[in-house]
Amino acid sequence: MDQFLKWNGVAATGGQAKELITSGLVRVNGQVERRRSHELVPGDEVEVKGACFKLTTAPAD
Repeated sequence: MDQFLKWNGVAATGGQAKELITSGLVRVNGQVERRRSHELVPGDEVEVKGACFKLTTAPAD
């Protein structure tokens, strides 16, 4: 989860990602997610501070 937040530019550092998650500001599929280790899967919708992201599968090489 924290890597996802950094990769999308929502958090600049792991510490910022941790703060967002533990503060209850991250929702996955409409539910507050407080676990940094939560693994996201294709189809998950992540909402952080008004920004929404939907996970899709990566194109195959």
